[in-house]
Amino acid sequence: MFNDSDVQRILEQAMSTTADFAEVFQEVTESKSVGLLNGKVIRASTGFDSGTGIRLLAGTNSVYVYSSDNDIEVLLKLAKEAAAAIKGNDKGQIEALKELCKTSKANVQIDPMNVPKTDMVDFLRKSSDYALSYSPLITQVAGSIASSVRTARVINTRGVNTEDTTRRIRLSVEAIATKDNEKQSGRVAPGTMRGYEFINEYPLIDKTQECCDMAIRMVNAGYAPSAKMPVILCNGFGGVIFHEACGHALEATAVGIKASYFNDMLGKQIASPVVSARDNARIEGEWGSYATDDEGNTSSDLLLIENGILKNYLVDELGARRMNCKPTGCARRQDYSYAPTSRMSNTYICKGESDPKDIVAATEYGLYCTNMGGGSVDTSTGDFNFAVNEAYMIRNGKIAEPVRGATLIGKGQEILKNIDMVGNDLELAAGMCGSVSGGVPVTVGQPTIRVSSILVGGREA
Repeated sequence: MFNDSDVQRILEQAMSTTADFAEVFQEVTESKSVGLLNGKVIRASTGFDSGTGIRLLAGTNSVYVYSSDNDIEVLLKLAKEAAAAIKGNDKGQIEALKELCKTSKANVQIDPMNVPKTDMVDFLRKSSDYALSYSPLITQVAGSIASSVRTARVINTRGVNTEDTTRRIRLSVEAIATKDNEKQSGRVAPGTMRGYEFINEYPLIDKTQECCDMAIRMVNAGYAPSAKMPVILCNGFGGVIFHEACGHALEATAVGIKASYFNDMLGKQIASPVVSARDNARIEGEWGSYATDDEGNTSSDLLLIENGILKNYLVDELGARRMNCKPTGCARRQDYSYAPTSRMSNTYICKGESDPKDIVAATEYGLYCTNMGGGSVDTSTGDFNFAVNEAYMIRNGKIAEPVRGATLIGKGQEILKNIDMVGNDLELAAGMCGSVSGGVPVTVGQPTIRVSSILVGGREA
């Protein structure tokens, strides 16, 4: 990391024209990963990356430059070029730099960077060996372990001077079943901010069996019907629908430019009264947590929706200027090559009062979704579609036969209002989220919920 005098020189150069705010973001990241396919190593890497980003703001105008060359003269030249490009009315001031504040959310007992790759390979190979001998229908097994240590320092013209270190590790196991020309998969991919002790404690064989069983059930399943019907979304990764179809529309990235269907909705009913939701970056050890965001602000535990009422948006510095409000500690970026913007962290629908068994029993006919896949959403309209990796029909209040090929189609704002039962079994699940500031670790989550009516795309067998 640069010394304070070098950073001061960069800020002075950046503020030499009409910027009213300037920020220097320095980052150092170490990474390590191993990947196997059918027991054979296909990837084993160790990485190191560092770089610096410089951002200038003038009102709602912004300029961002970056370099992997941390030479001070290179960065001074970049700052000068950025200053020449910014369009503003008044030159801002540089406040005195505060004492450096270091933070970390990591709770590491065994540093993954010190664990030999051979140990990781041996661990993953146990999964491959088990799965490939489990059933002749299992034709492929993929596994990976990836860990990283990221230290990011933020210094800006308001005197902010922070350094945050995050350590993350993630495991992935996927089994693929093949029957005729059909392939189906089962996958688990937990992530955490712990150390390698997380891997040592993980019930690998039990989870591998779950992946195999899911893939085999789905490859033998008939097709889901096409119709509007009640849909029950299981806890955990089922929360990806809320994240994608609703969470992104609450980010200032969309709200600040009037590209969200939740514009001007604070204090208004946007969901069923049984729905409350949070974005909490402070959960100890959770995959999407952090102590300080990428603008140097303290992370937050933000109530987004309370009993159906919209309470807060996710707001970064640029979004705050556009929306005339304060940042909420949610500015994130993939790395120094991206300018920060408002992003989710650990975002979930809060625990309700219903027993999941009662939710199923109260549903005469519908679809029971236990595992969600990928999808897409338009934040300006709310239109979304999501693939369902594992689903079952509900008949007479009971879970019946498995079905494949289901897609959930609808509008985020309608789905929120159609949630009529929320379970008491909240669970969180790790994922990655892509947006204009790159891919960042996030957690999605929810209890079991029932949507009273949603269009299911499928086909009869």
